[in-house]
Amino acid sequence: MTQTLSKPVETKTQYTVTWEKLPDDFKLPDAPVENIDQPLLAAALREALDWAGFILASMLIASNFGLGAKVNDKTVVKAPDWVYVPSVLPAEPGEVRRSYTRNAEGEVPAVVMEFLSDNDEAEYSIKPTYPYGKWRFYEQILQVPVYAIFEPKSGRLEVYRLISGKYELQEPDADDRYSIESMGLFLGVWEGEKSQRRGYWLRWWDENGNLLLWGAERVEQEQQRAEIQQQRADRLAAYLRSQGIDPDGV
Repeated sequence: MTQTLSKPVETKTQYTVTWEKLPDDFKLPDAPVENIDQPLLAAALREALDWAGFILASMLIASNFGLGAKVNDKTVVKAPDWVYVPSVLPAEPGEVRRSYTRNAEGEVPAVVMEFLSDNDEAEYSIKPTYPYGKWRFYEQILQVPVYAIFEPKSGRLEVYRLISGKYELQEPDADDRYSIESMGLFLGVWEGEKSQRRGYWLRWWDENGNLLLWGAERVEQEQQRAEIQQQRADRLAAYLRSQGIDPDGV
């Protein structure tokens, strides 16, 4: 689960970074989603948080969403498969947020995730020159505290934490999960079926080890509870009748 892909030798590069909100007429990258799994995985992560009442209006949780910065006078935008920002400034009335720039629009993104595709290893790229590799951009420029890389086919999850300015691979706990302190939750891998897709998924657990359920799971859970309560009521009614007591008159 923790074996990493090989990365090129890193070089030292100086960056001058300014945090300016992208202008409204800035043309964002319009690359298509690489496969059908990526939006399903991202949506499932958000759905569980939504049903658990975790999401606040002050947060930014998005998928395939542009994070921008001006580096050495050039605007750079990367769109992680999933991003969580604990607190952002309110959007202007009627404004639809198209991208996000830390400091200029709120806090540093706390978590970014990438889901590995078959195309390349861009998620591990530390390319030090424009337009910069994803790893380099998240680590050295945005300085995101937690970077998770998930391979849907194998179920391999790697979680890196920013320590002294460098990403270090974290070890999972005894339950094979990773603590995400900024969210008060644990992230791990679950195997099963959702949205007509069977395979590995990323799931959330709370601090007590309880799985954050998706909507359909919550409905099923409530149905099971209702059935158990009905069975208990039926058993009680049968017992009362056996004692010569009319349960409807109790």
